[in-house]
Amino acid sequence: MLFSGFISLSRKRNHSNPYFYIQELLNLKHRKKLIARSTVDAVFDTARVEEVIGDFVQLKKSGSNYKGLSPFSEERTPSFMVSPVKQIWKDFSSGKGGNVVTFLMEHEHFTFPEAIKWLAKRYGIEIEETEQTDEQKQVQDEKESMFLVSKYAAEWMQSQLKTEMGRAIGYSYFKERGFTDETIAYFQLGYSPDQWSAFTDAAVKAGYKLEFLEKTGLSIVKEEKQFDRFKGRVMFPIRSLSGRVLGFGGRILTNDKKAAKYLNSPQSAIYDKSKVLYGIYEAKQAIAKEDLCYIVEGYTDVIQLHQAGVKNVVSSSGTALTKEQIRLIQRLTPNITVLYDGDAAGLRAAIRGTDLILEAGMNVRVCTFPQGEDPDSYAKAHTQTEIVEFLNGNAVDFISFKSNLLKEEAAGDPIKKAAMIRDIVTSIAKIPDDISREIYIRESAAILDIGEDVLFSSLAQIRNASITEERKKERREQQVQSLTKVEDAQPALKVDRRSILEQSIIKILLLYGDRKEDFYEEYLQESDSGELVSETVKETIPVYEKIYMDLQSDEIAFSNPIFKTLYPKIIDMLLMKGTLDLNTVMSILTDQEAQHVADLVMQEDKYQLHKWDEKMIFVKSKESTIAKALMDTILNFRRLMIQDKIKALQNDIKPDATDNLEVLTAVNDYNKLNRYLGNRLNRVI
Repeated sequence: MLFSGFISLSRKRNHSNPYFYIQELLNLKHRKKLIARSTVDAVFDTARVEEVIGDFVQLKKSGSNYKGLSPFSEERTPSFMVSPVKQIWKDFSSGKGGNVVTFLMEHEHFTFPEAIKWLAKRYGIEIEETEQTDEQKQVQDEKESMFLVSKYAAEWMQSQLKTEMGRAIGYSYFKERGFTDETIAYFQLGYSPDQWSAFTDAAVKAGYKLEFLEKTGLSIVKEEKQFDRFKGRVMFPIRSLSGRVLGFGGRILTNDKKAAKYLNSPQSAIYDKSKVLYGIYEAKQAIAKEDLCYIVEGYTDVIQLHQAGVKNVVSSSGTALTKEQIRLIQRLTPNITVLYDGDAAGLRAAIRGTDLILEAGMNVRVCTFPQGEDPDSYAKAHTQTEIVEFLNGNAVDFISFKSNLLKEEAAGDPIKKAAMIRDIVTSIAKIPDDISREIYIRESAAILDIGEDVLFSSLAQIRNASITEERKKERREQQVQSLTKVEDAQPALKVDRRSILEQSIIKILLLYGDRKEDFYEEYLQESDSGELVSETVKETIPVYEKIYMDLQSDEIAFSNPIFKTLYPKIIDMLLMKGTLDLNTVMSILTDQEAQHVADLVMQEDKYQLHKWDEKMIFVKSKESTIAKALMDTILNFRRLMIQDKIKALQNDIKPDATDNLEVLTAVNDYNKLNRYLGNRLNRVI
């Protein structure tokens, strides 16, 4: 019954233990043990969100927070925020958010236990495990199974270098390239024996399913037969930014003209060649430290330079540089130097990659090696100091490189020169910064011996055409979105008055739940004249107790699916502990719930409830106390329920007025209560 009074805090709830949700998340599925709660607590107490995310994203101080470019979407203006105080992050471009564990789960596709183990290893925390129950022995999802298969493959192929065949073929090849044992181990280099199914047989025997061997591309299955994709090749594991094995590159050692010299893992759920860079895991710290990334073509280029002491280097694995690969680097530094062979093919490859880098708003330089040399051979023959001096002395900005290169090719041919000039201006047009574009135009005019006005005019034409095309594309996308908007609508994201009120209560709980406030409760009674009068009683209690008791006494239940699951988790923790640790709260939430929590607590204003100008929702001023804001929210909630009740009663009124006395009396009583609450909210009824 509405407003029937307070009930005891000891009222039983479905999930009174907040760790119930954590135990659900701690299911290791593919293992036989669970991570102990003490380990999870130690990880959350020790791990620093700004330190961990700093390994993957270049962060800069912004007030009390850190800011960087989103690792989840393409952007030029940083909208990725990290709060060291609250130990949470929020990506405003994609809507994602959470704590240090949810970041690893989102960015590296870790399971919850894997994220905990990764953090425990990073911070030197000993992992305690407990036995898993029968119900928790579930089969791991497909993607995780593929990660496990890839990890096993890397370890198995690395172990083959110690076999008689492996030492004679694979190991000797790496030594001939000049790689030390330390380098071989660091890059996890390996060998796949020249046998039809040596690896596949070993993996199946070790308990790995053929299904996932095939899906990762490690094994090829044809009817009843299966064989190794990489047989007879030396192996280069390709790792993610966090070190997980995503796929492989394999180099053949025979002179078989029918076989590709290099073979990569096929596209899979965990490996997309266009989105990974070879050596990024090994180079990430050096890239961030040096604030510069070198890009080369091949695996051995990366390894040889790294071994020589130049560690801020990655490879596009022999493919043309992609936007996704550039974004991967952009998280660590805005500066790229492209290193390619001095031959014609290498020079052309260097040109192809610069336009995409410029379009991303990054700084790009190009360094070519002497004729007949490449990064591999040069690094092998020179010391670290000599290499660094060469790179610093020979790297030029892209416009000088491209202008001089094309100028030589177009010498004496007016048609080629005109095409060359347009090519260069097209590259400059991709630069998002106005000042940089103007500087490059002026430099190009001097190098190409042509008037600046001509180049500026050409630039304007190209940019206008590009803008027009972009607008057409946006309109087409908007038309498609408008057609599918209704179908794609998410019930959980539906915004209505009730959802706004529910969100407000959740936000107050998160920010001020354990804070004590003075609440002035008015108890109603009917006077002799039939009017409602009240008696005011002051209570000084924690905010969470006020919320809990009022919602229970009024039998108010949340309707929004997200808030409906968030509320019991938050209120249970407050009722049990009396305080709220945001880190612990985030650890018991689903990804979607964590994102909603991050949305609420990462807003710039410390306290700001949304859309109070909506009908039926009102707060007197932004400076209202927490108690006043909470009471206004609850009163609005009560008023909304009363109005719903009035509508329901009115629908029960029958044509025969003699049967409607009881209903009309109830409607009259609820209208009185509605007017009273409206007066308390200073609203005109």
